[in-house]
Amino acid sequence: MKIYTKSGDKGKTSIIGGQRIYKSDLRVCAYGSIDEVNSWVGKVIAALDKERFPSLSNELTALQVLLFDIGTDLATPTGSKEMIVGQEDLAHIESLIDQYQSQVPVIEKFILPGGHPIACDLQVARTVIRRGEREVTALLIEEEINLIAYKIINRLSDLFFVLARYINSSYGIAEPFYERAGNVFH
Repeated sequence: MKIYTKSGDKGKTSIIGGQRIYKSDLRVCAYGSIDEVNSWVGKVIAALDKERFPSLSNELTALQVLLFDIGTDLATPTGSKEMIVGQEDLAHIESLIDQYQSQVPVIEKFILPGGHPIACDLQVARTVIRRGEREVTALLIEEEINLIAYKIINRLSDLFFVLARYINSSYGIAEPFYERAGNVFH
């Protein structure tokens, strides 16, 4: 079987339930951003020292499955089929945030994205999930969606932020704080 079908050559794609919609549709943009985040998580996993961070590696792999499920729910018009993502997934993400937040120093200033390359990739994932959240919000205004998936998307920016801080802390890398004092280029 060939990977290309040519069915999207006129700007439309099929979503779950068989409906064909434009590739620029809010729904496609929303699950496309979630797919992009999933790729960033894969990049983090590939770079992660699995001996040093075995639990984190496993948790991020499980997160990739959840991101795929969220994308599936976003590609599914309400009523087409049962949604995949549920309350227990949200609770798990919140427990991960709490777990890793407890392992990093308290901050009282904004930090700049930076530090260890893995932390930087997690910060990119954070910004992409925030874009995805804006796109899902636009979709939510127009159509019903799985609201638990939406809440998880909201929590994921916090998770990626905390994980970036955790990586920097684990490697003993000081976080770059935002400080504005006069002309920053002098």
